[in-house]
Amino acid sequence: MSGAESFVPTPLMLSDGARSRLAALIEELGNPRLKLRVYVTGGGCSGFQYGFDFAEETAEDDTLVEFGAVSLVVDPLSYQYLVGSTVDYEEGLAGARFLVQNPNATTTCGCGASFMV
Repeated sequence: MSGAESFVPTPLMLSDGARSRLAALIEELGNPRLKLRVYVTGGGCSGFQYGFDFAEETAEDDTLVEFGAVSLVVDPLSYQYLVGSTVDYEEGLAGARFLVQNPNATTTCGCGASFMV
């Protein structure tokens, strides 16, 4: 009989492309203390929308997810909507942007910036 396996889920993932772009932006800005803040707000065509910002400081109740030299920060309200998601980065005809691939979203808009759970 084998023992139980331990599994610690990662609340958020950061794709290789997003890691590279985030590291490059931090280097360009010359501030290694910067972290990418990912948040969810009400609005958008599907009910909620994603937002991104840089943060130097984290609040006591923020979740900090580290990926080597880069980190994501999520507030407690947004965290519940983002668990299991992957933050990615894409460049295309519409421009360059960070985006969230969220398995919890039941509906998303065409641009991928808003969602419904």
